[in-house]
Amino acid sequence: MVRQWVCSLPWKLRSLLGYDKALCAQVLAAFTQEVQRSLRHRAKKMLDLSSMSEAHTGGVTFIQRFDSALRLNVHFHSLFLDGVFVRDEAGALEFHELDEPSPEQVAEVAERTAKRVIKLLEMAGKHLDSELHDDETDEFVMRQPALASLYAAAARGVDLSGDRAGQPTMRFIQQDNVAKKEPHAVVGGINIHAAVGFDARDKPRMERMCRYLARPPIAQHRLTRRPDGSLRYDMKKAWRDGTHAIVLQPLDLIARLCAMIPPPRFNMIRFHGLFAPNAKLRSEVVPQKEQRKLAEHSAGELGDAEQTHFFEDEPAKPKRRPWAWLLKKVFLVDVTECPDCGGRMKWLEVCTERRDIHRVLSASGLAPRAPPEVGWAPLGQLRFSF
Repeated sequence: MVRQWVCSLPWKLRSLLGYDKALCAQVLAAFTQEVQRSLRHRAKKMLDLSSMSEAHTGGVTFIQRFDSALRLNVHFHSLFLDGVFVRDEAGALEFHELDEPSPEQVAEVAERTAKRVIKLLEMAGKHLDSELHDDETDEFVMRQPALASLYAAAARGVDLSGDRAGQPTMRFIQQDNVAKKEPHAVVGGINIHAAVGFDARDKPRMERMCRYLARPPIAQHRLTRRPDGSLRYDMKKAWRDGTHAIVLQPLDLIARLCAMIPPPRFNMIRFHGLFAPNAKLRSEVVPQKEQRKLAEHSAGELGDAEQTHFFEDEPAKPKRRPWAWLLKKVFLVDVTECPDCGGRMKWLEVCTERRDIHRVLSASGLAPRAPPEVGWAPLGQLRFSF
C-alpha cells in the first residue's frame, strides 16, 4: 500500500519559504521525518519489535509552490509506503503492511511537525505572529524588494494592480459545490492530511497520482479572457466554500507566475528513507535491472539457460531519451513530423554560432539579410630600416 501525506503550511510562511531554500528544506525534513517516525512507531506496536530502528520505510515528496487559485502556497505532497520493511529470520527484508492511520495518529504527526517548525523559525529569527514579508531586516527583502513584494502578494492572494490593488482576488462561488469536511489534523497552522491510500501494484493509478503531483501550476485551457480585459481562471474542482473560479488582471497573472518559479538549484522532488539515493538498503528494496526483466518474463515461459541468452542478446536501452521524444511527452507535439505531409523530417544543419543562426533565419525569410562578411587578408612582410 502507498499513502499520500499532504502538509500545508500557514500563509505567513509561504512567502518566506518561497525564496529561503535552506529553511524550506529543513521544514520538509521535519515533516517527512515525523511521518517516518509515526510509521515505525506503529510498526513497533503491531509487530512487537524491540526497537523502532528495526523497521525501515521510504517515500518520495513533491514540493508544490502553488494552489488551485494560483497563489504562492509552498506545501508538500509525499507518497510513503503504508508499511515497513523488517528483516526476517533469514536476514532478508520483508514488507509488513500497516493499518490506516487514525485521526489521533495524524494529529500527533501534525503536533510534532508544528513544534519543530516553530523551533526552526525561532532559530532563523522569525515568528508566525509577525508579518514575515514586512521584516526590514530580511536580507532577501532588502536585496530584491520587487520580487519579495510579488511573493508576499501571491502568498496572501491579493491583487497588485488595477482598481482592486491590495484587495483579495475576485472569486466566483457556487453554494451547490460546497464540500463536506474531510478528516485531517491542524495544529499551529500545520495542516496534515493522510486520507488517500491505494495499492502500490496499481500502476495506472500510481502514474496518475505522480502526474498530478508533478503537474505545472496553470492549465491554459481553463484560462479565458473576459470582455473587460481581465482574465478568468476556472478551477478543476470547487473549494469547500463553493469557489470555482478567480479573476485576475494580466499583470497580476504575470506576477503570480513569477512567484511560482522555484529558486535556482533547488530540487523539487526529494526521496526519503529506503528510496534515498545514498540509502544503504536501497539495493535490497528497489528492483534492479535484471530483477525487473525476470519479473516481466516468468520462469515458466523461458528456462534458466534461455533466459541468460535472452538477456545477453537483448540490446541495451538508451539511458537518455531523445529531445524530440521529451518534447512530445510534455507538449504532445512531434517536432520531427512534417506539418504538411505527415512524413518524417531529417536534420539539415545544426547552428550554434550567431552568424550561422542569422544566415539560416535570413535564408528562411525570418530575419533580415546579414551584411556581407569582410574577408581577412594576411599582413604583408614587415620591413625594417636596418
